[in-house]
Amino acid sequence: MRAHDIVDDVPTVTADDPVAAAVRLMARSRLPGLIVVDPRSVPVRVLPGTHVLRMTVPRSHQVHPSLARTIDEAHADLFWQELGDRTVGECLPERPDRMAVVTLDATLLEAVALMGQVRSPLLAVVDEDGRLVGGVVLERLLAALDHAAPPAD
Repeated sequence: MRAHDIVDDVPTVTADDPVAAAVRLMARSRLPGLIVVDPRSVPVRVLPGTHVLRMTVPRSHQVHPSLARTIDEAHADLFWQELGDRTVGECLPERPDRMAVVTLDATLLEAVALMGQVRSPLLAVVDEDGRLVGGVVLERLLAALDHAAPPAD
């Protein structure tokens, strides 16, 4: 089985999109992360959901997580809606050593190895020109592995 067998059409964001919109897109699409693309639909970053959530947290609270305890519950539940004009591009972490990107002909083993190496439950799948075709999500990859396994005795 190859990546093209399990690729899903996944929504994407650009570096110019507001962080709040990116969080909503991830939540409403039930994605484990987001793929950031450039204007030509080439992936520039694949962000695990935890990195997307981190973009919503004020920098002071990232450096000192204990500060979050000082915010009352009502405001703590709504903090991310006060992001203002912050864009995805402004919040991107430093470039990773290896992108979470595979080609359409990648095997399941290649996908699993890369997911583990980059610690991402989402991989971008690209065509021969490097343009995004879709994504492979962890859940779908695990189901494919289970389906490919011989029946248990």
